[in-house]
Amino acid sequence: MKLHEVTIKPISGFGTPLMGDTIFGHFCWQAAYDSGLLNGGLDRWIARYEEKPFAVFSSAWPIFSKEKAQYALKRPALPNAILYPGRVEWDKRKLISERKELLKKQWMIIGQDLSLHLSAVEYKTDQELLEEIWKEWPGKAPPWALDYGSGQFISRFDQAHNSINRLTMTTGGGEFAPFVETAANYYPGTELAIFVLVDEEATDISRVAAGLEKIGKLGYGKNASTGLGRFEVCRSRGLNLPTPPSPNACYTLAPCVPQRGVFSDCCFNPFVRFGKHGDVLVRSGNPFKNPVLMAGEGAVFFPRNSNSFDKPYIGRALLNTSKAIPQAVVQGYSLYLPFRLEGVK
Repeated sequence: MKLHEVTIKPISGFGTPLMGDTIFGHFCWQAAYDSGLLNGGLDRWIARYEEKPFAVFSSAWPIFSKEKAQYALKRPALPNAILYPGRVEWDKRKLISERKELLKKQWMIIGQDLSLHLSAVEYKTDQELLEEIWKEWPGKAPPWALDYGSGQFISRFDQAHNSINRLTMTTGGGEFAPFVETAANYYPGTELAIFVLVDEEATDISRVAAGLEKIGKLGYGKNASTGLGRFEVCRSRGLNLPTPPSPNACYTLAPCVPQRGVFSDCCFNPFVRFGKHGDVLVRSGNPFKNPVLMAGEGAVFFPRNSNSFDKPYIGRALLNTSKAIPQAVVQGYSLYLPFRLEGVK
């Protein structure tokens, strides 16, 4: 499989985070309607997905510094003692205060070669990341940017909706009361990088980018019918897989479900994916998938055997998650960045 990067630019808010497993599901819907996106059609490759994935999508990550690309990734899910070695403070008040400040640094910056060295990584807060983005503007940051999202790179906002009684065609109390849903806006002008592993026997990056472009036009995720989830595809390019010397750890770029017996240890933030079918199946008798417990992006896994680094992805396909479509699969795979963590056998 070959590694590629597709750069997108959000042009609306998002009701659903741009995570790898959800992006994969949207691409499958595009392939279901456009047989040209995959050689032989979607059914052929879905049947083989458990043993041979045709594509593995990462979540979307901020990219900046156009002269020499840098990426803002989620801080690894490792203890502070590992991320910030040497910060031992016996004064408990200082220790607690410092711990709170360090927890705000949710982003880490890596270079375009995707090499990960924890000892050299810069960790940044949302505000510090915004300041890096402002450097892209000539001169000072635009005046409107200073108040954007109260210093948040991703600004959350509440969007009001009205339920309509289709019998009376009016809103009212009780079941048809107004309600509010939360959506997210990226800082204006932000570009996001989606990393994709592509099996060239199945497709190529130009067709993957074409599928993503259609997703961006139709809308991604929740409330796409009301204008959320729009983005533009800016460009795509091939990348080299990072090959550090003697790696012993994997940093994940998308949610995943690790294989049993492959890893000796792991550090991750768990979350439950309450999946739901899209497109026409939204109106089916049961559009909901079975819940799946996943390891969130930024997880760190320690393989038992160095042979695990021969594949550019970890995890597994998830089957039997849907009662509406028994053959449906969920991307439990994730791209990863191999790196060396000292002190780990």
